Amino acid sequence: MVEKNKNIKVDAFIDGLNDWQASFKLLRTILQETELVEDYKWMHPCYTLNHKNVVIIQNFKQYCALLFEKGAIMEDPYHSLIQQTKNVQAARQLRFESLEEIKNRKDEIKWYIEEAIRLEKSGEKVPMKTTETYHMPEELKNKLEASPALKEAFNHLTPGRQRQYMYYIGNAKKASTRQNRVEKYIEHILEGKGMNDD
Repeated sequence: MVEKNKNIKVDAFIDGLNDWQASFKLLRTILQETELVEDYKWMHPCYTLNHKNVVIIQNFKQYCALLFEKGAIMEDPYHSLIQQTKNVQAARQLRFESLEEIKNRKDEIKWYIEEAIRLEKSGEKVPMKTTETYHMPEELKNKLEASPALKEAFNHLTPGRQRQYMYYIGNAKKASTRQNRVEKYIEHILEGKGMNDD
């Protein structure tokens, strides 16, 4: 008999963990007590509502975490939600450095999970930045203006890929570094590829 809301891929994943195994088991138990459905996506336990991702259990070297897909617009009464990097728009983490910490924060964890479920049911969406809100680095702009083929190829990239290039190139402090980054990715752009595409 299959236990309610139990995914065998999650069983295998947790059994294969060297670190955080007990922590994952406890977080999993907390999540299984909710109406969320257990799934296995992106090599991690994922909990969904009406096939929409709500929360994922993650493991890192220094901590494990619950990643809330709409964390940016969740209520945060405990001031615990963490933005992984400044580029992450929607998701936020609750981080834990030990099993003991998870046990001590159980009520808080349950509160955030219920808040995430409420938010998903409401249908509210995280307002995402568009490409227009990102700064176009001068070096990239000049290169696009000088090459109609490159400009057309860049305009045909997905907004996410365009932002990736704009952010990475614009993030360099020196103009020479920005210029080098533009030159490095010209072929990629012409081939319609994102920065990390082979």
